Amino acid sequence: MKTTEARVAECLERIQAREPEIRAWAYVDREHALAQARALDRTPPRGPLHGVPIGIKDVLDTHDMPTEYGSSVYKGFRPKEDSNIVAALRRAGAVIVGKTRTTEFASPIPVGVRNPLDFTRTPGVSSSGSAAAVADGMIPIALGTQTGGSVIRPAAYCGIYGYKASLDTLDRGGIRHLRPTLDTLGVLARSLDDIALVQGSEIRPLDRKPRVGFCRTHEWPLAKPEMQQAVLQAADKLGAEEVELPALFADALESFRVIVLRESAMAYATEFRDHLDTMNDWLRNVAAEAATITDAQYARALDHATRCRAYLADIFRTFDTLITPATAGEASQKLTGLEDQTFCPLWTLMHGPCATIPAFKGPNGMPMGLQIVGAVNTDAHLVAVARWIDSALNTEKAR
Repeated sequence: MKTTEARVAECLERIQAREPEIRAWAYVDREHALAQARALDRTPPRGPLHGVPIGIKDVLDTHDMPTEYGSSVYKGFRPKEDSNIVAALRRAGAVIVGKTRTTEFASPIPVGVRNPLDFTRTPGVSSSGSAAAVADGMIPIALGTQTGGSVIRPAAYCGIYGYKASLDTLDRGGIRHLRPTLDTLGVLARSLDDIALVQGSEIRPLDRKPRVGFCRTHEWPLAKPEMQQAVLQAADKLGAEEVELPALFADALESFRVIVLRESAMAYATEFRDHLDTMNDWLRNVAAEAATITDAQYARALDHATRCRAYLADIFRTFDTLITPATAGEASQKLTGLEDQTFCPLWTLMHGPCATIPAFKGPNGMPMGLQIVGAVNTDAHLVAVARWIDSALNTEKAR
């Protein structure tokens, strides 16, 4: 059995060899990572995460490493404390290998991280460093965050497994710049079992066949034909029943937009006031548009989201899960500018857990993800159902 030091050393060797091409890391300190590993080798196991190397998206504070939030505004910044999730991982015995690259304040504008499967295609956006590091075999697990689709989409584009927690299932305490009704923690990994480790348990076998619903959503026409066909075939193979969302959901993404604008303006108030001229175009546009959002518009958007969640809760009294596209299709060859977020924001707004599995291949041989959605605070069950779906679709065999 390998020591923690040996496992971490292997990760560091891979990072050293591949990082110049992949550009997944904002910070790695080889000696500090090995020192953590040696210390853990001298202590009794603390649980299933003991000795597991993990990368941390660079929007989450780490007391012993810089946290720059992808921004020149915070270059070299050293927080005094960990974000709560980072502290919890340390207590569980994880080795924090380093900080994965993120976009400026987790905005949807790429920063040069490469998709390990095809350098000409996007790896996703704000959690792209975490996704690329895992997909390239640099580390087995990385943390991400999701406001719209920044866990599910990078995982899908890079051909790995992704999990976005229910809003508060993974501790969001101590996260700077938090948009309180949207920002959610997530995990990117090469297996669902590794995701379960971060949840603090193993995946338990299901005691019955899950009831699966197939949900096109109002955004279905935006999915590419190959994605539509793949999801329809999966629904048929799983025996899924179609679930149609009512007109209540038609404007859900507009309510999402209003909430993003208002809560971004609140989260970045100091940075917008003092450093807006140094920020990317998307952030400057957010600051300008947020100024036009009234209290009444924000309140209506929050109420609309609440009503949608109540309707969805009724659906989950019948179904264990809903399946839907993770993205419109394969990772695009658009490497600059704003990235499509079509199929993820609705489910972030709904506050329940989501997972993506690399279930399909697109016309260019790139992975396409199937998104699996669960009821609020049913995260462990959602991952168990995802594994059942993974097995039923023979995803591992097809990869």
